[in-house]
Amino acid sequence: MDYQHFFAKRIADLKAEGRYRVFADLERIRGRFPVALNYRDGQTHEVVVWCSNDYLGMGQNEEVVAAAQDVLRKCGAGAGGTRNISGTNHYHVLLEEELADWCGKDAALLFTSGYVANQTTLSTLGATLPGCVYFSDEFNHNSMIEGIRHGRSQKHVFRHNDPESLAEALSAYPKETPKIVAFESVYSMDGDIAPLAELCDVAQAHNAMTFLDEVHAVGMYGAEGSGVAERDGVRGRIDIIQGTLAKAVGVVGGFVAASASCIDYVRSFGPGFIFSSSMPPATAAAALASVQYLRRHPELRERHQERAATLKARLTALGIPVLPSVSHIVPVMVGDAAACKKASDLLLTQHGIYVQPINYPTVPVGTERLRITPTPLHDDAMMDHLVQAFVSVWDALDLHKVKKAG
Repeated sequence: MDYQHFFAKRIADLKAEGRYRVFADLERIRGRFPVALNYRDGQTHEVVVWCSNDYLGMGQNEEVVAAAQDVLRKCGAGAGGTRNISGTNHYHVLLEEELADWCGKDAALLFTSGYVANQTTLSTLGATLPGCVYFSDEFNHNSMIEGIRHGRSQKHVFRHNDPESLAEALSAYPKETPKIVAFESVYSMDGDIAPLAELCDVAQAHNAMTFLDEVHAVGMYGAEGSGVAERDGVRGRIDIIQGTLAKAVGVVGGFVAASASCIDYVRSFGPGFIFSSSMPPATAAAALASVQYLRRHPELRERHQERAATLKARLTALGIPVLPSVSHIVPVMVGDAAACKKASDLLLTQHGIYVQPINYPTVPVGTERLRITPTPLHDDAMMDHLVQAFVSVWDALDLHKVKKAG
């Protein structure tokens, strides 16, 4: 086999389909978020980033930066190894205690990313609970799908956000069969939110464990910001809450929070935890400072929701096809991979706005879109510029607009 030819051919196919991913070379500017420097064509350009997962700008927060700097000077750059082999720093312990309290659980466990947290926890439980059966929402994230796949247990996929479909699938098994129902709170591509209470009702009726991915809700919802489960008053009904420290918390890493016995079980049997080096102490300290700040500042979440609602209304009023979204996500439908890439390119090169295209396999073919994530730090002038730019690009590419009723 000509390996290099095979690789080149597959990449050429991606480019021909308009699905080849080009990374924007960005340099974040401390104190000026969401403004960044974009390196392209041998030059440097200032751009406004409208697609960051640093939803609340906490990666720029002075308390967070100061915490990282302080512990970097105290402890150095690295953790020293896996958690078992000299890699458990006191800041890991403090952060896990904070996360557990934040989520209303007995204990928490840190991972190097939210992806690894999902994959390790779900695969460990599936592989070690005798006769375990998974029940997974059809729109679950790849990390959950991979975790379930590596668990090598039987699985059922239920219709998205549909408690009746879940009940039908669960009814095929006796109550004593070990079962795990896995779903998300905020689905980041469409911006919809799961009916958590109803899903918990069904799971509990069938004696199933519940596993909730709060990655796109951590920091964003609830009085203290721990997520939709807090907002909806169902944290006590969720067995395992999984989250990330890389989005609204503004740092990096992932975690699960659950009962003390469940966390100890994953800690003791999860390969993705056991064999991974731990996050640097300075990173843990930064995440700790961020969580503590978010718990004290609900006004940040209020401002964020206002920014998202305002942008949805303004784009919709001008015919830009914003998908229905009850969350902070603002998805704009394009429906074609090549056109989506062109729109993103024009926004960047002609208007100094960075919004990346979302294409297959992240979303199904024919539903390609631009996904906007306004933050509390996007001011009115930036929003004026964004709205005008979208209208200009839509007109230039003759993209579909939604006609006003009446």
